[in-house]
Amino acid sequence: MALPSREAWEGFLLGACGPDRELRRGVDELLAAFGEAGELDFLKTGDRSQQAETILADGPPHPEPGDRIGRYKLLQRIGEGGCGSVYLAEQEEPVRRRVALKVIKLGMDTQSVIARFEAERQALALMDHPNIAKVLDAGATDTGRPYFVMELVRGTKITEYCDEAKLSTRERLELFTKVCQAIQHAHQKGIIHRDIKPSNILVTLHDGVAVPKVIDFGIAKATSDQRLTDKTLFTALEQFIGTPAYMSPEQAELSGLDIDTRSDIYSLGVLLYELLAGSTPFDAQELMASGLDAMRKTIREKEPVRPSTKLSETLVAAEVMRRNGKDSAESASSLRRLQELIHQLQGDLDWIVMKCLEKDRARRYETANGLAADIQRHLTNEPVVARPPSSMYRFQKMVRRNRLAAFTGVAVVTARACGVVLSLWQAVRARHAERETRRQLYVSDMVVAEKALREGNLRRADELLRAHLPKVGDSEDVHGFEYYYLRQQCDGEQDFIMSTNENAMFAAAYSPDGKLLATGSSYLGLRDYSGELKLYAVETGRLLATLPTQSPDGIRSVAFSSDGKRLATLIFTGKTKC
Repeated sequence: MALPSREAWEGFLLGACGPDRELRRGVDELLAAFGEAGELDFLKTGDRSQQAETILADGPPHPEPGDRIGRYKLLQRIGEGGCGSVYLAEQEEPVRRRVALKVIKLGMDTQSVIARFEAERQALALMDHPNIAKVLDAGATDTGRPYFVMELVRGTKITEYCDEAKLSTRERLELFTKVCQAIQHAHQKGIIHRDIKPSNILVTLHDGVAVPKVIDFGIAKATSDQRLTDKTLFTALEQFIGTPAYMSPEQAELSGLDIDTRSDIYSLGVLLYELLAGSTPFDAQELMASGLDAMRKTIREKEPVRPSTKLSETLVAAEVMRRNGKDSAESASSLRRLQELIHQLQGDLDWIVMKCLEKDRARRYETANGLAADIQRHLTNEPVVARPPSSMYRFQKMVRRNRLAAFTGVAVVTARACGVVLSLWQAVRARHAERETRRQLYVSDMVVAEKALREGNLRRADELLRAHLPKVGDSEDVHGFEYYYLRQQCDGEQDFIMSTNENAMFAAAYSPDGKLLATGSSYLGLRDYSGELKLYAVETGRLLATLPTQSPDGIRSVAFSSDGKRLATLIFTGKTKC
């Protein structure tokens, strides 16, 4: 009672009562009685019985099943909130149908509560979306308590439905995108929900198709350009509005920072986290038990772990249990599913969730549609906005998105690569075969050249050796010691023959069999006869014959006949050829 305003009670009670619903219900009744007393200070007034009669004059605290409110017959109470109760009711005219009727609880009809109740009614009336519960009617009871009628949603909480139906990750994401679209519609109508959580999103089946329905806009807030009610609706700076586990940091701040649609993006991120990892980023019971200040500090400052990391911690705990002998076939199967789920969450989904949960709202998705679009990009294997792009990441996404084209491309590239490899292999084989042929030819020619030298056929040996002269750019040098030895022997024999000729030699020729060498020369310094023809035995280098000629210029050319039996020379006599 020492708090500055009634609006500050809610935050205090969240921390003071924790999960104890009975305690909270009792405190709410006391506070309701206090509000009903109004200006009467019954502690200072003598006639307390008269005040008690005044408090109870408006009737029982809750309408009972069987009561009528307007044209609606109450059948069963199906829910209860902070300021109102929800009943299953039957409309009898002009059509018969089952509806949900929400009415303010007795004692909660203060100005702020009524204003918030009417704000919820107006918010729902503004919206027309298949995933948002519709308002059908509104009015006031005979005692003046306002009520409104909305479509009856027979469903379960979205988290319970996903678990009971054993939905896959893809199916959960597809269901969640419908919730995002509903919240986007509310935002477009200028309404911020501010209390997105599983119990406010019910899933019902329409012709076998799961349809999520967003309900309970009880603490909805209008954007700056939208007015929900003419009654005073003021949220004190100290007021703690929302459910702690799903509350954005700016909601927990209790500062002058205005709440905008990105607060709902944070709550959607918490909901997505729970759908994927099975729990909220911060444990709800721990938050409630920590007290108001510690709760606010945690929401504002503590960074949550990624969903895949959360599941990895669960996996480690399960592994410990398995090692302690508490394993079974069922738990082993669960571990495998958990490992698969961790693999699915790592990457895109981790990035998407953590972008929603940014402490700085400027770093979150701008709209609920932006969040839904990024999830859709993940489902179609396109690059997501939440993840910093890289060339390898984009390439992987392109391959997953175009599996057929990628497979065809890989097949073509593989075929071409195989063709290139085959060609290279054949080229290597051909080069190897060529090298082997060259080696064999070289060995054969060296044997023949050695034999030619032994037989005195220098011409043949020289031809064979010249055929294997080293070339610039040869990939392999096949020349061994034998080549250079035979080359030396061949050159030595010719050098010996040439050294026996004391004159200026102008011509030389081998006989066809290589056994004879004819040289043409001229005497130096003598003018009477200046040329001679000499015939040598190649093998021994012995001079066999000398034939002088009378030519001023000496012998200029020598040639053997093809049979080696004749020898011709070309000489000059003066200026006339002979």
